[in-house]
Amino acid sequence: MQTLHVELGERRYPIFIGSQLDPKTLLAPYIKGQQVMIVTNTTLEQLYLSHYVHDLESLGKKVATCVLPDGEKYKNLENLNLIFDALLEAGFNRDCTVLALGGGVIGDMAGFASACFQRGVYFIQVPTTLLSQVDSSVGGKTGINHPLGKNMIGAFKQPEIVMADMAQLRTLPARELSAGLAEVIKYALLGDLEFLAWLEQHMDGLLAGDESLLAQAVYRSCAHKARIVANDEKEQGERALLNLGHTFGHAIESYLGYGKWLHGEAVATGMVMAADLSQRMGWISAEDLQRTKNIIQRAKLPISCPKIPLDEFLSYMAHDKKVLNGQLRLVLLQQLGQAVITKEFDVEKMKQVILENQAE
Repeated sequence: MQTLHVELGERRYPIFIGSQLDPKTLLAPYIKGQQVMIVTNTTLEQLYLSHYVHDLESLGKKVATCVLPDGEKYKNLENLNLIFDALLEAGFNRDCTVLALGGGVIGDMAGFASACFQRGVYFIQVPTTLLSQVDSSVGGKTGINHPLGKNMIGAFKQPEIVMADMAQLRTLPARELSAGLAEVIKYALLGDLEFLAWLEQHMDGLLAGDESLLAQAVYRSCAHKARIVANDEKEQGERALLNLGHTFGHAIESYLGYGKWLHGEAVATGMVMAADLSQRMGWISAEDLQRTKNIIQRAKLPISCPKIPLDEFLSYMAHDKKVLNGQLRLVLLQQLGQAVITKEFDVEKMKQVILENQAE
């Protein structure tokens, strides 16, 4: 098992990364009170829920559960209220802990609920997808979607602990594993060429589910994110770099309808668009753009999106959280392995990129 920490002063917390981790041993020191609400989905209920309930009850905890439908399209206010209903019906108080057992949707919703319930209760992340292990479980962003934009309603809520178990990826569908690799590739493109070379060398093993390789990928990804979050917790500056590909990707997700494309699939195509615009602006070479496309394709991810009318694509981009004073900002590549957030880009070239990276 490997351990790293997100350094936030008094709110410092650990990320445990390994295979076949023991939740009873690892979680016990971080559950402050006697009440635990496990939030999970219908898929994971069958796989893991009874095991976690048993372990926590054996510690003398009062355990209640909230099982939500599985999928991005359910990340909304209606299902958020189901968590509040469960907390209230269980009679839980401000000393309770909300434990997210699931992927990014469950983590985001459970975290948001823990930030809101009685103005804030304890929160634990047990991410069960690669995407959530390397991205959404670390850093404290929580929230729900709105029909006009992804993650538009939310709060910052740091967990007490993150426990990332590679063994739980064994039940992950291949498509979901690839989607998680999109976020892993993101860290390499925005700040670590050595990591990019490592991914190029080991992509086949990662896709095959090699747990040692997956643990290394999760550790390196989380180390990048932990460093950035420690410097910029509330996304006032450097943390926005973690949104490489996301402005384009969120527009794709929003237009297609949440859940039609997985988040990682949309981000993958978004990163190609960001790299393409960077190349058209003379910042990276044609070879760098092709290298970006190659690693994304090797991860079995899309490099173009379905046909989307340009005006609608731009409308969704205009709702992006990086819009400042009415001006869109993008995360682009100054060079491969070095990202920058900028408003200094050619809008016409951006439009060309959107149109030319759509499937026929």
